[in-house]
Amino acid sequence: MARVFSGVKPTGHLTLGNYLGAMRRWAAVDQHQADALFCIVDLHALTVDHDPARVRRLSRQAATLLLASGLDPELCTVFVQSHVDEHARLSYVLECVATDGEMRRMIQYKEKAARERERGGSVRLSLLTYPVLMAADILAYGTDEVPVGDDQTQHVELARDLAVRFNQRYGHTFVVPRATPPQVAARVMNLQDPASKMGKSDDFGPGIVYLLDEPDVVRKKIMRAVTDSGREVVYDRAAQPGVANLLEILAACTGGNPSELSGVYESYGALKSATAEAVVEVLRPVQERHRELCANPGYVEGVLRDGAERARAMARPTVDAAYRAIGLLPAATGVGAGATAAADIRVTV
Repeated sequence: MARVFSGVKPTGHLTLGNYLGAMRRWAAVDQHQADALFCIVDLHALTVDHDPARVRRLSRQAATLLLASGLDPELCTVFVQSHVDEHARLSYVLECVATDGEMRRMIQYKEKAARERERGGSVRLSLLTYPVLMAADILAYGTDEVPVGDDQTQHVELARDLAVRFNQRYGHTFVVPRATPPQVAARVMNLQDPASKMGKSDDFGPGIVYLLDEPDVVRKKIMRAVTDSGREVVYDRAAQPGVANLLEILAACTGGNPSELSGVYESYGALKSATAEAVVEVLRPVQERHRELCANPGYVEGVLRDGAERARAMARPTVDAAYRAIGLLPAATGVGAGATAAADIRVTV
């Protein structure tokens, strides 16, 4: 079986875009057809100014929603990134292979750094280097496929480049992964700004449907979605991005085709109403399961603990091999990776 890795960053509440673009496929397809790992990548949430308590809260919520969306710990591995030291260990080694130019060409770094500077803030070094940590997330597990939306393919390409470069310089160590974008609704757009992705880190709530929004809230947001000039319901992403976004959401929820659905509705109001009800029904079982899991927090903690143990066992051989290949001295017998027995330390002044 191919090995699949993907992650969710706890920087905001998970959205309809996260679910339709990734999470639903993980549950319906990837965990059944692959040796799949799904990770809450909490270290990535530290690259910008953040509230520590909120990161912890969102990390737990993300884990619970992954399970509520249908991920089965008997079929896949669900864990938190910071619980597995191999991610940070490998990240530094890959930083010694990556270049400054590669980091500064990352589109998300350019965009986030520009916004931060506009606000008069400083940019954290980790914002520049986090694509290398993302590469470490992927390469540590011998990942074959990374199911991502089109906004993340550049990061997977970086992971591929680093794997090839490391293998050429130091000997074959890493599997070279490939991105596998979903076929439908790969990128759900903001309901109030159909030129922008429906991102969980956005501040503009009216355009974002969150997975835990109440049904009436979902309906209100979709009924107020921005459409386009004219009256015909036509699927044309360039000319009618607002209508096209609604048609893509409806198609993803019902299993239909956006172009075919455009001929079913005679008005924007009818399209919005149908889309709202379809979204409510898609989210209903996820929300019900989420409530059940919140009533049993010990179960979620156990899943994350067991998942971290399995992930650690999978990642450690590859990371240890990378350490040896790049020239690091193996730890003495009985000394854990990254640690030194205090009794063996000798200091000469």
